[in-house]
Amino acid sequence: MYRSRSARSPSPNTQLAESDKIEGAGSFVALEWTKIDPVSRSVPLGVKQFLLEAEHVVVEGYGVVLVNTDVAGTLYVTNFRLLFLSEGSRDIIAMGTIPLATIEKFQKIALKLPSGSRQPEKSGSQRLLQIIGKDMRIIVFGFRPKTKQRRAVYDALLRCTRPARLWDLYAFAGGPSRFSNTNPKVRLLNEYCRLLGMGFYQASIRAIEDGSFTLSNEWWRISSVNSNYTMSPTYPFALLLPKFISDDKVLQACTFRARCRLPSITWCDRGTGAVLARSSQPLVGLMMNMRSNADENLVAALCTQIAGEKRRKLYIADARPRKNALANGAMGGGSESSANYFQSEIVFFGIDNIHAMRESLGRLRDYLDTHGTTSSDGMSSFLRHGGWSWGGGNLSSMSASVSTLGDTGWLIHVQTVLAGSAWIAARVALESASVLVHCSDGWDRTTQLVSLASLLLDPYYRTIKGFQALVEKDWLAFGHPFSDRLGMPTISGTFELSRQASTGSLPLSPMRQGSGSSSSQVQNTSHAQNQNSPIFLQWVDCVSQLLRMYPFAFEFSSAFLVDLLDCMLSCRFGNFLCNSEKEREQAGIFDACGCLWMYLAELRASEGSSHAHYNLFYDPLKHDGPLLPPAAALAPTVWPQFHLRWACPSEAQGGEVEAECRKLTRKFSELQRAKEAAEARLNDTNVTVESLVAELRNEKLVSTSARDAVKRASKETATIKRAVQSLGFNVYFSADGDCNVGIVRNPTEIPQRSICSVSTKDSNGLVPHSEKADLSEPVTVMQGNVSDNPLIRVCGSLCPMHTNDGGCRWPNADCAQFQSQFVGLKANFDAFDRLSIYDSYFGT
Repeated sequence: MYRSRSARSPSPNTQLAESDKIEGAGSFVALEWTKIDPVSRSVPLGVKQFLLEAEHVVVEGYGVVLVNTDVAGTLYVTNFRLLFLSEGSRDIIAMGTIPLATIEKFQKIALKLPSGSRQPEKSGSQRLLQIIGKDMRIIVFGFRPKTKQRRAVYDALLRCTRPARLWDLYAFAGGPSRFSNTNPKVRLLNEYCRLLGMGFYQASIRAIEDGSFTLSNEWWRISSVNSNYTMSPTYPFALLLPKFISDDKVLQACTFRARCRLPSITWCDRGTGAVLARSSQPLVGLMMNMRSNADENLVAALCTQIAGEKRRKLYIADARPRKNALANGAMGGGSESSANYFQSEIVFFGIDNIHAMRESLGRLRDYLDTHGTTSSDGMSSFLRHGGWSWGGGNLSSMSASVSTLGDTGWLIHVQTVLAGSAWIAARVALESASVLVHCSDGWDRTTQLVSLASLLLDPYYRTIKGFQALVEKDWLAFGHPFSDRLGMPTISGTFELSRQASTGSLPLSPMRQGSGSSSSQVQNTSHAQNQNSPIFLQWVDCVSQLLRMYPFAFEFSSAFLVDLLDCMLSCRFGNFLCNSEKEREQAGIFDACGCLWMYLAELRASEGSSHAHYNLFYDPLKHDGPLLPPAAALAPTVWPQFHLRWACPSEAQGGEVEAECRKLTRKFSELQRAKEAAEARLNDTNVTVESLVAELRNEKLVSTSARDAVKRASKETATIKRAVQSLGFNVYFSADGDCNVGIVRNPTEIPQRSICSVSTKDSNGLVPHSEKADLSEPVTVMQGNVSDNPLIRVCGSLCPMHTNDGGCRWPNADCAQFQSQFVGLKANFDAFDRLSIYDSYFGT
């Protein structure tokens, strides 16, 4: 194992065999590589689980040490990224894993130990490879000597980091996969319709093809004048323009602006009629005396009439410093004169150009690497320059480091963009004024200002869906040159890779070479021709500052912004490729590449509202109008989640409170789900209880009916008993249901006793016995031989129901007679009741 310094615990991800261990003393100058013998291994099968779709390994290096964190492992160069796995391919080390498109520079370093080294007995040089990323990290890998692994990795980076053709990017190899894209033109038209107050309208591909999307309201209209990109190849196919300016006038006006980027509306207030518009610089020339009536009329049309008042005021905001605008006049550009534009005021914001921003970010990256805890020279800040205190020694060094942060200029640039955007938003919100914003070409500083001002003015853009619409409208549709700013190839040309110095003899801290300056890299182009610049990154940094100032106003979180930047810098998806909407359409980006927005949406769908992309504190009712921060609140800070995540990983978790809140929210959601499940079970139990109560109620009704039936049967039995007794019989009902009938008169003629049984048969033909006889069953007089029965003979001669042919008018009746009294003993008591037998019928 590459032994950790005394000030740092060993990495849990690193476990090597005893023979693979590396001795070290805390800095890469003390690494001893000679004890590791080169070994030959094949690419482990375990690495396949880490590869994305269509990602394959190009080169691998074993026994590589990530100097920043003292972690040993295996380094793979794939067609998408540098992939660094801990020894044994057990885990990805995030610090050493970086997409190829995110790499800004790389160079080989052969560090020779200086004279007077702490370990003079060690000889030879250390094989190091420095990687400088656009995402604020500087990585250094250490390789074994005499293995040629560093050369193999370096050559692979030369081939893969800056591909010669656009179609060689991984985004095309990965394809749309499950993150298929929809046509962004449809989304742009839907956003225009929302701005015009026609949110009910849903655009379609057919409407784009037949040109039926040219809708309008009382002030503004959607124009198809640039539908074929013939007017301006860097503008979108559809433009939002004043309603009463014809397309012919628009075509005349565009020639007066640089790159034909004429004034076009990017946001409008439906209530007041105020607008935000954007353009490029006017071509007024060196003497600032060139004019265009068509351009002046178009700009004047941005200022509609205020109800009951004169026409509203127009501010023309030039994002450049005044001296830069004047300098551009020598090349035919320049700035407007307020005398030529009715009721206008010219304001200069003093925002520096793309080269100043690139160098500023480089200085900030160096500062963080120097004063962070995961330094690229293998020494933490506790050990810097041999000292054991913070910052490398003493109070003066601490003060110097703070001063160095200010010297980077990054926070000043961020503050300038924030202040300019807040000023624009205030003019629109407080004065109902219209503002036209431009810089030189109108696609860098202009985009920053109008999109940030729109974010402040419109709460919709502070939602996740609205933020996507804002980025697609102002950054993508209006032609921010992402390929040029990221150093990626375009369909119109290739990227000439700048070669880095392959060797060098560097001082103790070789990484302090000013990675943000052009001197660290031998370039084939001049400083002015280097078009790389972190313009979009700077804008997202400004958004993060607003999110810090207004934590309740944004639906998305800082984690969402970080993931958005990582996806943009990696070029994994097609959304940010090329320089304009026209180029993306020509390259077939939407069909050939995956969609970043779909990918982020799938991430959020995995955890729902508890996902890290959602801001836990979002309250749309708290800030349902414009955000107008005062000047005192516009003091920016380093963005911990992005700027510090590699240099100071523990401090980058500045959102620990938010993380704990998210954890509590997730736990609350689990408890809420458990509560809902318990309530569902309780509802099921209540339904079951209600069902049982209903059944019990029915049983009670049945029981009541049974009792009533028993009472009725008892009465009927008593009636029959009295009727039978009136004939001279003694009737006794036994407990087993038998009925004993005794004759007390004429004992010589009629048998003294006959048996009357109460029989009840169930469905099986059995005759159960119970204490309560079922009196509704037939009662049969059990007799022996019917023909010899004297009772029957008497019945035949005296019964009025007897027929001449020996039959009986009372069907199925067993009859009995005593003297002149007759009764049919039949168990159909309802029929028996219908006979209307009364005591008077039987006599006294």
